[in-house]
Amino acid sequence: MSQTQKRGLGRGFEALLSSDFDKNALLTPEDRIEKIAVTDLEANPYQPRKHFDEGALQELAASIKQYGVVQPLVVTPVKDGKYTLIAGERRWRAAQLAGLKTVPAITRSSEELEQLELALIENVQRVDLSPLEQAVSIERLHQQFSLSYDVIAQRLGKAPSTVSNIARLLQLPEAARQALAERHITEGHARAILALKGDTERQAYLLKTIQEQGWNVRQAERFVTSVKQGVSETKKVHERVNTETPATKQLSHKLGTPVNIRRTARGGKLEISFTTDDELERIINLF
Repeated sequence: MSQTQKRGLGRGFEALLSSDFDKNALLTPEDRIEKIAVTDLEANPYQPRKHFDEGALQELAASIKQYGVVQPLVVTPVKDGKYTLIAGERRWRAAQLAGLKTVPAITRSSEELEQLELALIENVQRVDLSPLEQAVSIERLHQQFSLSYDVIAQRLGKAPSTVSNIARLLQLPEAARQALAERHITEGHARAILALKGDTERQAYLLKTIQEQGWNVRQAERFVTSVKQGVSETKKVHERVNTETPATKQLSHKLGTPVNIRRTARGGKLEISFTTDDELERIINLF
């Protein structure tokens, strides 16, 4: 199977997924994990990544010493009892630094790899698949086949930004992932929650408010904008989320048409609604 150039992925799998994500979700019941001696593995000659940051490898090795190799490698048999790595070279190198004699791996033939890749691509294209299910399938393509998000996007006929945004849903906290899976929030709500990554308290508060107060996506986005602008008091944040204020209501009464505030990253907009050109002319004349 041909290997495709992969872009820099930062710290990779561990950086993409939230700390409470069950990595077993990337496996299927048919995936039989076995222990393979590190000396029986060899790097894939077509692996585009040639340089591995030594410091990052040492960090991963320290983690492996404590927790073991959490995500199995994917290998294909060659000859003389040897295996070629399809995915997981970084984990293999770190395991050697950690002094491990064996590593967990899933063995697949080249034919099985091609069939699985095709099945995953078809799976993502299903219309009944939830955003999280799509994210898991995309991440399996990314992790187990070393495909970049750009290449996955090409094969799916989607924009690269769409594919990477779907994959990012795996970064959601557990409660938000569950709410998305149960359709208590939409994908748009989930992206707003993701925008507060690193602020677990605000993420939890936003999720709770969306569910309890029925905030739409725009309101959730305005909440995020307010937080990023440094508004810390909950009352003030809520005021900035609301599109109506006493002042807009007063102006709306005078103009005889709805008036709303739309907050943006830099200030905001005052929106005056009209339904016909005649109404627009009337409003302009009032000014």
